[in-house]
Amino acid sequence: MILVYSLMHVASGFLLVATTFYAFAAPTPERRRCTLIVAGVLSLLMLTGGFGQMARLGYGFATWLYIKIACWLLLSAMAGIAFKKPQLAGKLTVLTALVILTAVWSVYYKPGYASFVG
Repeated sequence: MILVYSLMHVASGFLLVATTFYAFAAPTPERRRCTLIVAGVLSLLMLTGGFGQMARLGYGFATWLYIKIACWLLLSAMAGIAFKKPQLAGKLTVLTALVILTAVWSVYYKPGYASFVG
């Protein structure tokens, strides 16, 4: 069951990132509704997969999970912001890349997780 949650979390994360960058590339009003619906569903699937993994693996709320939740919130908001402020697409692209790198870093290095502290 952990593999199902893991696949759901990672796959929806990749697709959410793709949808977000799609919103940056083409923030036209006629694409807004569909893009935001897809981003919302993918965001919910990513959250469900992440918390499902967390429950199955028995993780508590360590620092790295708070970092991941903050990154998830920021990433989830980016597609909506792209449609509200299309003139900021370049800056939002860089910010989104930094958010993604921070989330990946927190998974691999797990700051605040006792078993990984040397």
